[in-house]
Amino acid sequence: MPTETPPFVHDFNLADLNRGGAELSLAAQGDELAHIARWADVGVVESFVAKVDLRKHSANRFALDAELTAEIVQDCVVTLEPVRSRIERHVHRELHLTQAVRHRPGESIPLGAGAGDDEVPEEIDSLHYDLAAPLLEEFALAIDPYPRAPGVEFAVPEEPGEKEAAPENPFAVLRALKNRS
Repeated sequence: MPTETPPFVHDFNLADLNRGGAELSLAAQGDELAHIARWADVGVVESFVAKVDLRKHSANRFALDAELTAEIVQDCVVTLEPVRSRIERHVHRELHLTQAVRHRPGESIPLGAGAGDDEVPEEIDSLHYDLAAPLLEEFALAIDPYPRAPGVEFAVPEEPGEKEAAPENPFAVLRALKNRS
């Protein structure tokens, strides 16, 4: 699965972000697509595109929303035929710069309107942020670990003797022994 070295990087300086935010388009090209495929352990990554929306809530709070679309080709786990898949994911991150503000233990950090009950803000220690990192994370989570070609079923062959009916209850075996005598 994914290694430590990121296959695709897009650094962005959050200090350049104004209150109006920024909209960016990211797309991996050529060798980057091949690196992503090796990193994610899939046959081919045909496309990896994202539209990213960044917002600045305060000097140390930012929000990232992105729509990720990727096209991949994997081997079917049953037939080894190529299987094409389309991955579409919405990515949301609340980013908090820990360098600027140190909060005391027990003090809560307010979340944005888009944050759910189980979401925790991502603490960052620099205003230089890799926009590709959360996209790659969601991409890796969305990959089907057992891709199958359409209509292919995985069937376990039956062992000889499996067709014999199991006793109905534990006492059925005792009853069969009693009937033999």
